Amino acid sequence: MPSPTQITVAQLSKLIGTPTCPIIIDVSIDVDFSSDPNLIPTALRHPFDQIETLIPDLTDRRVIIVCQKGLKLSQGVAAILRTYGVNAQNLEGGNYGWREAGQIRVPNGVIPWSDRGHTLWVTRHRPKIDRIACPWLIRRFVDPNAQFLFVSPSQVTSVAEKFNATPFDVEGVSWSHDGENCTFETMVDRFVLNNAPLKTLSKIVRGADTNSHDIAPECAGLLAMSVGLSRMYKDDLQQMEAGFLIYDAFYRWARDAQNETHDWAVNKTKSK
Repeated sequence: MPSPTQITVAQLSKLIGTPTCPIIIDVSIDVDFSSDPNLIPTALRHPFDQIETLIPDLTDRRVIIVCQKGLKLSQGVAAILRTYGVNAQNLEGGNYGWREAGQIRVPNGVIPWSDRGHTLWVTRHRPKIDRIACPWLIRRFVDPNAQFLFVSPSQVTSVAEKFNATPFDVEGVSWSHDGENCTFETMVDRFVLNNAPLKTLSKIVRGADTNSHDIAPECAGLLAMSVGLSRMYKDDLQQMEAGFLIYDAFYRWARDAQNETHDWAVNKTKSK
């Protein structure tokens, strides 16, 4: 049984992909990380002996510290953070425990980190489906500090080059549609986010984004909500943040509630 200053793999896995996911900091040394350069979703790498530099950003936040085995580095860093009043725990078993449990991991080399310390993405303005779903996926599973730029379609490539941003969901770039797959599916595959709920959500996003509503019954509903949302907001960033709630709900349904149905009790009474 873990101590109160530890969190188990099972407990943390339930928080991944949700708005309440804690800040995850990987303090593995470079030699250890280079032997298996994969991250727990949303984890940020940071030197264990420079953890104090992050304290201003950790106030009033729950923090999980990860090292390779969940021993001296993560326990020591978490203990240091607690002396500064940070709500910090370490992951029991560390990266090894996470890997052995078969949990999803993101290859660090695939993430297009910028020199700003986070990812920077650019796409066409006035988003509908893919251009909301993809930022949600990135913020919830890859980089919680990711920034998104919405610009005129004709300027996406130029802005990407000028600001060292990663273009997505436009023609002629790698982070876009691939055959029948929509951009959301491309990102799920490339970030190796192969868990069952995201695979379910991928089909819904593809059907809504490509007008293929026969893929899943939820596709038409996602399209309707997405179009309605675009009519409610003129500001793309505000629309994106509001749209995250839709995908949070779809993800929790896909993860926990696909077998749940709903009916009014009076209908059951009449059928007797």
